Amino acid sequence: MTEIPEHLLKRAQAAREKSADAASAAEPAAASGESAAPAGDSRIPEALLKRSQAAKAATAGGAAPDDEGARGGGVAVAEKVGAMVAAVPTSAGVPVGAGPGGHTQRLLTVVKSGSIQDVKATPVDKVHTWPHLLAAEFVAALAMTAFTFIFSVFVNAPLLQLANTNATPNPSKAPWYFLGLQELLTMFHPMVAGVTLPGVGVIFLILAPFVDRNPSNKPEDRKFATSLMTVHLMFWAVLVMIGSFFRGPGFNFVLPWVDGLFFEL
Repeated sequence: MTEIPEHLLKRAQAAREKSADAASAAEPAAASGESAAPAGDSRIPEALLKRSQAAKAATAGGAAPDDEGARGGGVAVAEKVGAMVAAVPTSAGVPVGAGPGGHTQRLLTVVKSGSIQDVKATPVDKVHTWPHLLAAEFVAALAMTAFTFIFSVFVNAPLLQLANTNATPNPSKAPWYFLGLQELLTMFHPMVAGVTLPGVGVIFLILAPFVDRNPSNKPEDRKFATSLMTVHLMFWAVLVMIGSFFRGPGFNFVLPWVDGLFFEL
């Protein structure tokens, strides 16, 4: 059990003594019909005090009040308020042991609010990987597998004969996915076409997420990224088509509708 400080015990004892003195001084005044507290110290409105005295005089004389609804309720309220005021020890209109401004509240202890706080996570614009992302990727993988299967049915891709080191084919072309790089070798130095330009492309692809930080998934909101990727694909597609259909013997430029087609799928 918590011990009460000594100064609080002394203050309570002084309050009890002053309350007993006030009660003993109020008894003769009550016997003579006077108010227990001075008019200046009373906290009861003057109208209620007069109504209470009139009701007491009427009751002592045996006469009933004229207005029961107006006086009876007022007498009861006045008597209750007077009893509460008399029960509180006062000193010059201020309760004994009160703090600044006459307040009687006391701060016992400070309770930390960390354990009673209901902290909720702030909602963010995110979705789970499953099923939102993986379901779409699975459907895309099935579509690409079906397209590859159908394409292989209609397009024949047989293995060629064994390579003969004594007879180099003319023209000698790389697979179609490398024909763009082979076409660059006819335009630039091998160091530029084989190392510099492909290296710059790979580095740009690595930096692409940091260059374009637009979180939108709509093409109309990402015109810069869409335009840049379209230009890259068109540039590479044009190189592949030139190497496939417009290069003949000696990898020279030919017209397919004049000299024929020197390309095999």
